[in-house]
Amino acid sequence: MDILMIGGSIMSIKTIQILATSDIHGYIMPTTFRNDRNEALGLAKLATIIEGNRLEMPTILIDNGDFIQGSPMTFYHQKSQMQEQNPLIQVANELQYDAIVFGNHEFNYGLQTLQSVIHQSNFPWLGANIVTKDGRPFTKPFIIKEIDGIKIAILGVTTHFVTKWEEPLHIEGLHFEDAFSSASYWAKWIRANEQIDVLVLCYHGGFERDLESGELLDEAEDGENQGYRMCAEIEEVDIIISGHQHREISTTIMGKSVVQPGTKGVCIAKIELEIDMDHQHKIQSISHTPSLIYSSEHTQPHAAVCQIISPIFEKTEAWLDETIGMIQGDLQIEDPFLARIQEHPYIEFINRIQMAVSGASISCTALFHDEPGGLKQAVTMRDIVTNYIYANTLKVLRLTGQDILLALEQSASYFTVKAGQLHVADSFLSPKAQPYNYDMWEGIEYILDISKPIGERVTKLMYHGVAINREEEFDVVMSSYRATGAGNFDFLRNRPVVKEIQIDMTELIADYLLKQPMVQATCNHNWQVQF
Repeated sequence: MDILMIGGSIMSIKTIQILATSDIHGYIMPTTFRNDRNEALGLAKLATIIEGNRLEMPTILIDNGDFIQGSPMTFYHQKSQMQEQNPLIQVANELQYDAIVFGNHEFNYGLQTLQSVIHQSNFPWLGANIVTKDGRPFTKPFIIKEIDGIKIAILGVTTHFVTKWEEPLHIEGLHFEDAFSSASYWAKWIRANEQIDVLVLCYHGGFERDLESGELLDEAEDGENQGYRMCAEIEEVDIIISGHQHREISTTIMGKSVVQPGTKGVCIAKIELEIDMDHQHKIQSISHTPSLIYSSEHTQPHAAVCQIISPIFEKTEAWLDETIGMIQGDLQIEDPFLARIQEHPYIEFINRIQMAVSGASISCTALFHDEPGGLKQAVTMRDIVTNYIYANTLKVLRLTGQDILLALEQSASYFTVKAGQLHVADSFLSPKAQPYNYDMWEGIEYILDISKPIGERVTKLMYHGVAINREEEFDVVMSSYRATGAGNFDFLRNRPVVKEIQIDMTELIADYLLKQPMVQATCNHNWQVQF
């Protein structure tokens, strides 16, 4: 605390910092698991930054969700070591987090796993808009931290689109209320009933409008991201910690400090509070300044965190390097964009596995990221989990020819033509890249002509050489994620489910390879993208 003399009056200045991580996705050690490079990411490095900053001033530490799922290590723990204490929670306990907000991926492993995680935590999990069937809060909606007489409320809400993405069984008995409505209600309630000085809204969601211009982004204002509206309309809030979109944001909007600290621990958000007190210790003013602190290749991982995580990390590394199958031919992807406009053997490989395990005659899948990948000749689990990065299972839906046409038109909107060249449409790049929302199909023949208007780009659609009738029904296998209608495929949401394969897709790929001494790479070029 600093003491100042202003206009003959003694004033004191208190400083408090709020540190926030978000979308860690199980990345603790400084690695992407693709190789052994020391990367500028991971919670172990951020822990060193946290420790150093705590020496400077009183600190509140929060995580804004998507903490326990998303890396090969979390996948391995869930499948092989789940009877042991969750290593990510051990790390969070070691770092003395004050609270964690639920992210949408917290529910990927089901409520039994999540309840175990909550039980192991030495801190509360916040979810003001998550209630049970009888209307009771699932967990605490908020907490209040008092530091040097300053009362700071931490309110947590989660994008209510969880219900559109998640397996119903994983969230059975829970209701996700509209995140904006809940945040607004609880912010007013806290201000009216708690004598607080600062209100922090932790929202596992992002922004539906440009933060500078306020213009609506190309994505639909459908409620998945409501951060801008929260800034504009919830006056009771002083600070917004956002997430979900994996953006790196540090700014001030309408007097509110707004942050979003990326993903996988590349940086941590810091909001420094400065509280001016008079000689009677009454607050005269409170200011807050947002910033991001980045990890680097030179940041040393925190020793205690490394000690906790090393056993599961070493087991994961050994498991990832096990050879499980052989490929004859080329399934490696050098240019992901090219693989989306000219069918690639890797895409056909994934689709054919889905068809084989489901019995469906039609399949669709996506290439999830924009980095070179695919499978080399000797395939390891590392190859599989770094290519198929999501915890999807499979569903077979009964679709009409019209449904298939609509799905192809939605995928065709991924592209645009600029100056005679094919590009990814801006709506799939900003505010968050969405390569996983462009599907490629097997079992049908089709042509997408990107020179035509959106909604009129499917110029050929055939099944076994015959034009598809829009009323005819087909069984189509796809990821559990797509079957929810996520990615603007809303028309799929209520289609009849013919079959569910409740085995993680990475396991299905591994099992397929293990059962065959050699897999032949094939590519029948059943689809084309023209422009």
